[in-house]
Amino acid sequence: MVCGTMDRMSEDDELPEYAERVLEVAERIPPGRVMTYGDVAEWLGEGGPRQVGRVMALYGGAVPWWRVVRADGVLLPGHELRALAHYREEGTPLREAGRAAEGHVPRLAMIRARWDGCGPESVTPHT
Repeated sequence: MVCGTMDRMSEDDELPEYAERVLEVAERIPPGRVMTYGDVAEWLGEGGPRQVGRVMALYGGAVPWWRVVRADGVLLPGHELRALAHYREEGTPLREAGRAAEGHVPRLAMIRARWDGCGPESVTPHT
């Protein structure tokens, strides 16, 4: 679950260093923009989409988890409505769902929503 165990961690629990770096990137993504799991891994120069997804699943509940997404723009299964509410509130570009789409849930308009980490809110990579 995206809203994983971070909320349940005690103050004595230490977050793995890689997880801290992933969560730092997620926190810096501007409202209305997204990065894919692979984008985050590439930016950090370490791991891959699966590792980033695992971090978000376990620890992402305390950061804007809805801004780290699948590359195809499909909303996170099981969390579509919560994510959609955040996207609409932040003005994240969406594509309307086709009639065949289950539940008619829109997708992210990745070309317009994707953030490259550049600009005034840019993320500083840890190398």
